[in-house]
Amino acid sequence: MVRLAKAIIMRRRDFITLLGGAAATWPLAARAQQTATPVIGYLGLTTAQSSAYMLASFRKGLSELGFEDGRNVTIDYRFAERDVSRLPALAADLVNRKIAVIFTDTTLSALAVKAATSSIPIVFAIGADPVKSGLVTSLNRPGGNVTGVSFWTNQMEAKRLGLLHEVTPKVELIAALLNGNNPFVDNQTKDLEEASHALDLKVLIGRASNEHEITNAFTMVRAATGWGAARGR
Repeated sequence: MVRLAKAIIMRRRDFITLLGGAAATWPLAARAQQTATPVIGYLGLTTAQSSAYMLASFRKGLSELGFEDGRNVTIDYRFAERDVSRLPALAADLVNRKIAVIFTDTTLSALAVKAATSSIPIVFAIGADPVKSGLVTSLNRPGGNVTGVSFWTNQMEAKRLGLLHEVTPKVELIAALLNGNNPFVDNQTKDLEEASHALDLKVLIGRASNEHEITNAFTMVRAATGWGAARGR
C-alpha cells in the first residue's frame, strides 16, 4: 500500500503494472485460505481487445513478483462488453468462486464488486474520485476491503474546456456530449457549467448513451446553433 501511494506520479501503464503486483500480494492471509494455486479475478467494463494494453501491464506486474498465469496463479477474467447492466452478475460470479483478490479497471466495475462482497480484497484503477464515488471512506484511510489508485481524469472537464478555449479563443459557444449512463454525469455537468462561467463561454451540454441518443444530440446542436446550415446541410 505504501508503494501505491508513492506511485501517484507514475504513468497510467506503470500504475496498472504496480496494481498487478498488488493484486497478487494483498493480503497473504486471504490467499492462504485458497487452493494451492490462488485465483485472481479481473472485472472489466469493456472488452479484452480494447483492454489489451492494461492486461499486458497487469500481467507484467504479476510476473515481476514471480506470478505467472497458468503456472503458480490463475487469472479469471470477466468482461461486460460495454454493457453496464452485466456488471452485477459478473461481479457475483467472481465472488462466488471465493477467489483471493479482484482487480477492476473502472469505477462502475469496482462499485459492482464492492456491492457483491465485503470480505474479498478489491483493487481498482479508475479515473474518478474514489471518495465521492463511494468506493473508499478517505484517501489516507480507505477502510474496508477496497483500495487502489485514481488518475482523476473525470475531474479534468474544466482543464479540457480551458485548453479548447485557448485553441479557439473566438468561439463563444461550445457543445459537450456526455455519457448519460455515467453515474457521475451530474458532477461532470456541474464542473463544465462552472468552468464555462469562469471563461465567459456558453456550453451546450447533451447526454447520450447509445447511437440513437447520439444522433438526437447532434440534431439538438444543429437546431440550437444552426451548425451545418451554412454548408447546405
